[in-house]
This record gives sequence, C-alpha cells and structure tokens, in this order.
Amino acid sequence: MDISTWLTVKRDDNEIVGYLEPLDAAYDKVRPRSVLGHPVVDACDYMDGEELLLERGIGELADHWTLHAEDHRGQVPLAILEVSANGIVVADALLTKALAPTERIIVPWPDVESRLIPCRGA
Repeated sequence: MDISTWLTVKRDDNEIVGYLEPLDAAYDKVRPRSVLGHPVVDACDYMDGEELLLERGIGELADHWTLHAEDHRGQVPLAILEVSANGIVVADALLTKALAPTERIIVPWPDVESRLIPCRGA
C-alpha cells in the first residue's frame, strides 16, 4: 500500500493522532486512519475526518491487543511499546507491566492488514 499520500493529523502539541488517506485526487473524500494505520471509518470529507481523529486521540495505544488468530501468539494480551515507521513494537502486557523480560514482537507499520486486534476482556 502506498502511504506516501497519507496526510498526518496532529494535535496542538504536535502529537500525531492519525492519518487521512485520500480516496480521490482532490482529497474531497478521505479514509481516516488511526495512529496504527487502522481505518476508523470507510470514507468522509476531509474536515470531518480530521475532526474525528482529533477527537479520537491516541488512547488506543494504552489498550491491550492480540495478534490475529492466524498467528501462533493469537490470544496473548499485548501492550504497545512503540509506534514508528520502523514498526509497531508489542510485548506480553502482563510481563511488561511486571518489568519482566519478554519477547518483543514487531508488526509492520502501518498495520493495514489489521494484524493487531483489540483484546477482548482486557
């Protein structure tokens, strides 16, 4: 997926809260994407998309996640440690909280394949 056309949406403090993926050349219709690269809604106009991302914020980074069921680590609650162009670094949420050594898993950023899914019951 070509992400070179995605527009970064930042809060007043310069924190990135998401991206707008253009769905047409004039950017009249966009697909808002979270900081992880997940679609937030299918399509909306530019101003609505920007406002949606600003209101939504980055709270999802504090949530627990799991890897898609096809992955052998599918049901382990994961904490997001880092999000950058180099990838989304996650690790076992309980071991991380206990400051215990644990394997770091890198999911490519943006996660357009939705390998990371919200952890149920966490």
